[in-house]
Amino acid sequence: MIRVLLADDHATVRQGLKLLIDGQPDMQVVGEAGDGEAAIAQVPALEPDVAVLDVSMPRMNGLAAARAIREKRPSTAVVALTRYGDAAYVKALLEAGAAGYVLKQSASAELLAAIRAAARGEQHLDAMVAALGRPRIGRGRAPGAVLSERERELLRMMALGYSNKDIARSLDVAVKTVEVHKSNGMRKLGLTGRIDVIKYAALQGWLEEP
Repeated sequence: MIRVLLADDHATVRQGLKLLIDGQPDMQVVGEAGDGEAAIAQVPALEPDVAVLDVSMPRMNGLAAARAIREKRPSTAVVALTRYGDAAYVKALLEAGAAGYVLKQSASAELLAAIRAAARGEQHLDAMVAALGRPRIGRGRAPGAVLSERERELLRMMALGYSNKDIARSLDVAVKTVEVHKSNGMRKLGLTGRIDVIKYAALQGWLEEP
């Protein structure tokens, strides 16, 4: 029996997911939470096999919760459940160690398949996301580990709205250097434009830093 912890800030959504999961012969919902912090707090006592996390939750989002759960109990696999199929969201969650990424607008079979795959130690991407060619990331990889400190800082400043000239002036480097580092950072993360960078930065908490 696959023990599942549900975390979503909408009670109606949680109730629907619980009915779906409990209706499976090989699954059981052992706990529910309305935000990331509450989900993390329940993990030690409940020892779930899989935690299904909404990405957008108050107090602590699904990305931060995924990281914490993977650190606190590596044997608990994480499946991200969201309405966003953007590259920034997919990259961030997979880098944080999520075993599955499922869109809320997809058929319920996608979520069930992701939960079963995660429980087996496998990775599952929603078919709608996989069709867009999102790259798979190895589980357990440190968030942002592929970026150099300079690339990370430049992308953070880009997300904050600084122009290439502003960044070059602030860091006392050439504009061409800024362009090269930004291009390298975006390529490593699989991000294609400013909007993707902003979303990725927000999920990583970069925009909250001084």
